[in-house]
Order: sequence, then C-alpha cells, then structure tokens
Amino acid sequence: MSIQNAKQMKSLALAYMGDSVYELYVRRHLLEGGEVMPQQLHQAAVKFVSANAQADVVAYWKEEGRLTEEEEGVLRRGRNAKSGSVPKNTDVQTYRNSTGFEAVLGFLYLDGQTERLEQLISQSIEYVEKGV
Repeated sequence: MSIQNAKQMKSLALAYMGDSVYELYVRRHLLEGGEVMPQQLHQAAVKFVSANAQADVVAYWKEEGRLTEEEEGVLRRGRNAKSGSVPKNTDVQTYRNSTGFEAVLGFLYLDGQTERLEQLISQSIEYVEKGV
C-alpha cells in the first residue's frame, strides 16, 4: 500500500496506522510460534505492544543507529505530537516514544516501504524476545 501524501500526514494518524500494523505482525509471529490459546496470545502480545516495550525498541534503534534520516524525522514528529490524552499505565516520555515508534511503522506502511517495515519489525520483535 502506498499513500501519496504519507510524508505530510499528521503524526498521530501515522501512529494510529502503525499501531495496527505492528499488532498484526506480532499476532502473526505468535501464531507462527505455536501460540494458540487466546489468553496466552493476548498475554504474549502485550509483551511486544506495550508502551514500555516500544519505547525500549526506540532506544535500541537510536543506540544502534538503525533509522534513516527520514525515519528519525518521523520518530521525532511522532514523539512531539500532542495527543490530548494522559497515559494511565506509563509516564509521558515513554508514551511519547511509543507514539514515535508507531508513527515510524505507520509511515513505512503507508509509504509502501514494506521491505523496510518488515526489517524494523523483525528487529523489534527479536529485541523484545531477548528480554526487554
């Protein structure tokens, strides 16, 4: 999928899409790993999709220099976006980093950069499995 104006979309719209895309890839990963019980699937998925895990992945991406200049810009815009809501289960900085994470994935998906999207998601899943 490629949307002509993915570069101009609002960060929260990118994060909205990125949240869904990441959830889909995580669910597929869990099913491929043999998880089948709904409660187990949900508990395993939370490990990957929590704001804390996503913020940790952002730190890993930055530490390892994994993002392109364009992706860094999307991440920054996502972190700085004002959502109007206050997170219940995490601090504001973690929540903002998580939003940036989702914005990067949403941007790549909507821009049609599927190979790059899958590369970053694969790295993210691998990182979380190692024990965030």
